[in-house]
Amino acid sequence: MTTEAGVRRLEVRGTTVSVVRKPIKHLHLGVYPPDGRVRVAAPAHVDDDAVRLAVIARLPWIRRRQAGFERQARQSRRELVTGESHYVDGRRYRLDVVERAGAPAIRLTNNTTLTLQVRPGAGRDARDAVLQRWYRRRLRRRLPALLARWEPRVGVAGAEARIRRMKTRWGTCNPDARRIWLNLELAGKPPACLEYVLVHELVHLIERRHTDRFRALMDQLMPRWRQRRDELNQAPLAHEEWTC
Repeated sequence: MTTEAGVRRLEVRGTTVSVVRKPIKHLHLGVYPPDGRVRVAAPAHVDDDAVRLAVIARLPWIRRRQAGFERQARQSRRELVTGESHYVDGRRYRLDVVERAGAPAIRLTNNTTLTLQVRPGAGRDARDAVLQRWYRRRLRRRLPALLARWEPRVGVAGAEARIRRMKTRWGTCNPDARRIWLNLELAGKPPACLEYVLVHELVHLIERRHTDRFRALMDQLMPRWRQRRDELNQAPLAHEEWTC
């Protein structure tokens, strides 16, 4: 066991576990990218032996998550060539790249094909830029209606939602500025997952931590939120395990 800046390192059956003590009531265990690191947030009164037992009980799940990240690292980079699979609103599409003079464009065909039109000779990065701009526009168009629906329910007024690419989070927020950031990859996930992340972050504007109050608010606002969380964590290229 070692200690570094308030983080304790425990070795549990060959697995290094980072342990952080927090003023919380329940122990939370997460496995994070890119290499499947294991982190435990534990109440101050929970000793190392209890943490070890909790980790041992979850070792099969931890191993599955780590194996998933290993596969993810091999699969995550897309070359943007015809035949690849890409996701839009949780549905899988086959990419069809068409080189043609004129402005780049994207269209969905017959619920099966994502046609990416680019200028002749456009490389991988140029193709990706076109696709990401398209994803961003789709996601941005959906946010006003979702905010209008959920702000009154949560009891938050004047929240702002922005979009950015994030490697380790589906969403984050700044309660002081009443600002929410959503991961651009949510454009590829089922609409229910986007709605869940938005509500999750709206609730964080009034309850910053994953406390009992936070979970009670989520239960009241979105009774099936845990199912949506699990669906998001199991979706292709899911980056973060949400444990609240």
